[in-house]
Amino acid sequence: MQRLTNKQIILGITGGIAAYKSAELTRILKGAGADVRVVMTPSATEFITPLTLQALSGNPVHLHLLDAEAEAGMGHIELAKWADLVLVAPASANFISRLASGQGDDLLTTLCLATDAPICLAPAMNQAMWRDDGTQANVKTITERDVKLFGPGIGEQACGDTGPGRMLEPEEIANLTAEQFQSGSLTGKTVFITAGPTREAMDPVRYISNHSSGKMGYALAEAAVEAGAKVKLISGPVNIPVPERVERVSVESAEEMLEASMLDLGLCDIFIAAAAVADYRPTAIAEHKIKKGSEEIMELHLVKNPDIVATVANSSPKPFTVGFAAETKDVLEYARSKLERKNLDLIIANDVSRSDIGFNSDENAVTLISASSTESLPQASKRQLANRLIERISAQYKSTAR
Repeated sequence: MQRLTNKQIILGITGGIAAYKSAELTRILKGAGADVRVVMTPSATEFITPLTLQALSGNPVHLHLLDAEAEAGMGHIELAKWADLVLVAPASANFISRLASGQGDDLLTTLCLATDAPICLAPAMNQAMWRDDGTQANVKTITERDVKLFGPGIGEQACGDTGPGRMLEPEEIANLTAEQFQSGSLTGKTVFITAGPTREAMDPVRYISNHSSGKMGYALAEAAVEAGAKVKLISGPVNIPVPERVERVSVESAEEMLEASMLDLGLCDIFIAAAAVADYRPTAIAEHKIKKGSEEIMELHLVKNPDIVATVANSSPKPFTVGFAAETKDVLEYARSKLERKNLDLIIANDVSRSDIGFNSDENAVTLISASSTESLPQASKRQLANRLIERISAQYKSTAR
């Protein structure tokens, strides 16, 4: 279940005797590396206490739609945006009915309406309730909306009946949850990704750089691995853990990043240039620390750095090449120009002048531009956005594969 590492999962718990299994499910998800936020309906608290789930998840349990303390921190809309996946286990017949009809009369149903994340349910109810025509109609409605069902299982139930409606065991639910994070769209492909800033030395202690955090590039690397790719992450200096199953090559300067990018480029199917590479570097690096003199102005002579993404895009054989255009004005115009000038297959444009989606932020909003199409992706966490970008990149790559 390595795919659950660092995933942000909302675990919804509704009323039913199977709620006791949710404690073990929380423990398994947490143990697999997921960050779990529990949301309970009022009836769920009749079967298991919020304190138990808080202790197991390590996070406060969310109970009410309109909670003054929660709204001052992580409100219900922010919680919906936070999730990589919403898992409701157990999902009662009543909850399924309310979800099917689009109700938002409590915190859990509101989250399901507000989130863009996948929603998965583990039904749990009496076998007669599961077989009821109304329940089956509701199940048909929600599955047509891409809500996934885990189960139900068949077996002995708390009421003494035997039949379909039993909630799957926590280990099986956790495994099914982990499977939601691997699309397989890049199985067998090799992806190179550049990330973070470069540092161009002036002397042994000073350098020219920028505010790039590397978060977007690292999120793309994680998403590409989950899609089945072999990933080489060529990273400037950042303070981010390396995603599992990703090969990181650490570099400092633009010239080092170019050298690492070109190494084994013939094995690369898709090249994603997410790094913020310094455009210029000092013409010479001082052997010792430059001392502050009496002059009010110090002249620094710079020379243009190699254009990494253009070099890759004009190599032979050429990988499917994706660039980024981080701009502060006329974003789309600059991005289209860069796409054409550098012979790119796809470019991802974003406005870094905005503090909410610029450098060092946890969220982003981008526009994908190819020679024939333009698509805007709304603001979301960089991890969520990375998953969507990898799916779009994979689709574009397959459509142009020769």
